[in-house]
Amino acid sequence: MIQPGADKRFMAAAIALGRRGLGLSAPNPAVGALVVKDDIILARGWTKPGGRPHAETEALRAAGEAARGATLYVTLEPCSHHGVTPPCTDAIIAAKIARVVYAVDDPDPRVGGEGDQILTAAGVKVTKGLLAEEALRANLGHMLRVSGQRPMVTLKLALTADLHAAGSLHDPRLVITGAPANGYVHIQRSMHDAIMVGIETILADDSLLTVRLPGLEARRPLRVVLDSDLRLPLGSRLVATAKTHPTLVIAGEGASEEAAHRLRAEKLEVAMAPRDGAGRVDLRAALEALATRGLTRVFSEGGPRIAAALIGQGLADDVMILTSAKPLGREGVLGLAPPSAAALADPDRYHCVETRAIGADRLTRYERAI
Repeated sequence: MIQPGADKRFMAAAIALGRRGLGLSAPNPAVGALVVKDDIILARGWTKPGGRPHAETEALRAAGEAARGATLYVTLEPCSHHGVTPPCTDAIIAAKIARVVYAVDDPDPRVGGEGDQILTAAGVKVTKGLLAEEALRANLGHMLRVSGQRPMVTLKLALTADLHAAGSLHDPRLVITGAPANGYVHIQRSMHDAIMVGIETILADDSLLTVRLPGLEARRPLRVVLDSDLRLPLGSRLVATAKTHPTLVIAGEGASEEAAHRLRAEKLEVAMAPRDGAGRVDLRAALEALATRGLTRVFSEGGPRIAAALIGQGLADDVMILTSAKPLGREGVLGLAPPSAAALADPDRYHCVETRAIGADRLTRYERAI
């Protein structure tokens, strides 16, 4: 017998479990699953690197014969189509699961409600829609790639107490946040499929864009540079490490083929995308190109101009602002343009969902209204 409130408790646990696959499971969603009987968790599973095995089959395999008559909690509608592996619905029916509780329907047209129908027809009791909003947020990258032809975007900005992102032109690189906040950023990098910046960030900071935390060194998200006219220096750290860390440069159509050839010779990938009205790489087109590659989650560290464009075009789904306790105290580059600040304060566009200290710095996080 399921105790009152148990369904929500187990689904919340499955959603948390599914987060283990973030940054690893693309092009598939990062799903979590629990096999539960008599209010006891018998087994758990989450989507493995590369998207397979799926969470449901992992949990059922771990439960074995004990799965008979149990309840399966899963964060996304179980798949019902034959792909690289057989459908999860087949595995659920074969395991004699009595009840399936899932959070949100899968927008993939190969699934789209069929998982529910197949399980119900086989005599499995199905409950859906539990903690749907939380599961939608957890799988937003998958949802947007399927229905919006783009990955979800997490935008990160680091600001001084007086809201600057950098000093004046020719100032040395500004170190804004402390070690705890920097560690948090590296964890976030590891939970995304790609790290995206504009060329101005590379020219100013010679950024490396890697995950550099003990135990996470093997995480190597695709490094993406929006470089309309292919100005990326051959002597940059990105170029020097391209043989070991995958790097994609997205240039504007009509960019120099000679410059592209030089970068490709250094093992960087170069792709062309349409330009916007200002002659820069069109952001929407760049994101669509990343979705076509199977990417579901992009971490943008591109600075104030790209931040303004992402927010202004409704492409920033999660906005993380790390604010230092120390002001710049002199003229500098404003990190958040007034229209962007107004958008974040507009409840029809964004919701502030978190504010807390990370060391001496403060994190404020917004989610786009969906």
